[in-house]
Amino acid sequence: MTINHLNIVVADMQRTLDFYIGLLGMRQTFDVMLQGEWIEEVTGCKNAQAHCVFVMPDGGGCRIEILQYINPEGTALMPNALPHTQGLRHFALEVMDLDSWHQKLSAASVSFVSPPVTVPFRIVEGVQKRLCYCHDPDGVIVELCEHLRS
Repeated sequence: MTINHLNIVVADMQRTLDFYIGLLGMRQTFDVMLQGEWIEEVTGCKNAQAHCVFVMPDGGGCRIEILQYINPEGTALMPNALPHTQGLRHFALEVMDLDSWHQKLSAASVSFVSPPVTVPFRIVEGVQKRLCYCHDPDGVIVELCEHLRS
């Protein structure tokens, strides 16, 4: 079993693409309007219609499916942007030079929870990890992490 993709429902597709493509440097791989009986059935939403764009890191890896529902229009639940709220809370992007990414995104007014922090113990296969959390335009927590291999 492998993870095929992650899904993020957004309020403004262009604003979100500006973040994931413009700031993070991902590439768009798919763009379509989802509508019809099949999407109504799978979502349980009558007359469902959503703009769907897939993006992924240039180096490959898991795709991110970005959906903006045209009908029914969704609403944001702000507690979902808090790291301790139950349920899926964040996803992690491994980067090279975490400090540079933090500076670049901070200069673009991206909201961070903290500056980069070093985990005080080694994680998988003895790797030292540094990380920080930021929020995408819809409040989704994105972990930026750097694995320091000795």
